[in-house]
Amino acid sequence: MWAQGVGVLAAAAAAGVSESIGRGWVRQRGGVKPRPQSNEDGALTLDQRIRIQAGIAAGDNNAQIARDVGCHRSTVGRELARNRRPSDVGPANQRRGYSASKAQERADSQRQRPKPRKLDENPVLRGYVQRKLTKRWSPEQIANRLRLMHGKDPEMTISHEAIYQAIYVRGAGGLKRELKARLRTGRRVRRPQRHASQRTPRIPDMVPIVDRPEEALGRAVPGYWEGDLITGEANKTAVGTLVDRCSRYVMLLHLPERHGAEEVRDEMIKAIRRMPARMRKSVTWDQGSEMARHLEITTTTGVQVYFCDPHSPWERPTNENTNGLLREFLPKGGNLSTYSREDLDEIEDLMNNRPRKALGWLTPIEHLTKVLEEDIAVALTE
Repeated sequence: MWAQGVGVLAAAAAAGVSESIGRGWVRQRGGVKPRPQSNEDGALTLDQRIRIQAGIAAGDNNAQIARDVGCHRSTVGRELARNRRPSDVGPANQRRGYSASKAQERADSQRQRPKPRKLDENPVLRGYVQRKLTKRWSPEQIANRLRLMHGKDPEMTISHEAIYQAIYVRGAGGLKRELKARLRTGRRVRRPQRHASQRTPRIPDMVPIVDRPEEALGRAVPGYWEGDLITGEANKTAVGTLVDRCSRYVMLLHLPERHGAEEVRDEMIKAIRRMPARMRKSVTWDQGSEMARHLEITTTTGVQVYFCDPHSPWERPTNENTNGLLREFLPKGGNLSTYSREDLDEIEDLMNNRPRKALGWLTPIEHLTKVLEEDIAVALTE
């Protein structure tokens, strides 16, 4: 439950243990999600043991419990017999004393130990991994580099997950404990990894990018914008960016003091009002909290805001590329609040009058003018 995003306190309560025990389990695993147990070998799972305990509480006999669990009644009988407490005297007390969690602990402790880990048995591989971690390589970089050098050689390749487990889980690979501090995050415990669908959206009433008109997927029609924030040192200052997918025309949002939802809303409305009416089709943004007031932008301007999937910058490729070009004028680590509206206008002018290879060496303004004039000509002939 903790690996799925449930808090430690709630997960411990569901497991029937104290919070301190729950936190101890998490620390012992280093935050690494345990492998799910399978019952391919016929062993009972924790879920089946919980159902056995529930059947006992309901007063069911072994045959009824076995039908619910999906096993033979003799399996239930043996499970109850090997997990009875010495103090329980009599058949009824032996059944009432059954605990699914304690039975699972006993089964785990008696289960055959897993095969030796690769980093324990291969000192050459372990030494390579340790040296690269010391140089601040990530486990993923190390694993893929080994695969590049050694192909599919099982002796000299390892998954990045195995390296993480060797770092975080006690006794799981023989890497030095201090290497944990050299990982970029510096975390003592791994955070549970959740699928994007499991995350709670931070912005209400978001319209996903999949609902954006198909016309926006191409670049033939102007007016489909992509946006984001360029931030300065420690993300304390920012400048907003908008770029048209068709023409690569750039507009900048002036955010000298704060870059919260209200400030971005006001600047977005100003920018959209500066656009020609035919250029006001949609804006695609990531799921940053600065767009929490997106409904007010749409209500005021009529321009729909669409949101990318979490951690998916490739869904705004034009904006990502343009932001890289803008770093020439708005360098990383700088104080972006020092740029005035006039400064940003000058940067816009430089960007929009610079020839682009993607546009056949036309400038964004020239390309946009050409497309709009062609649209007018087509409309007049219809």
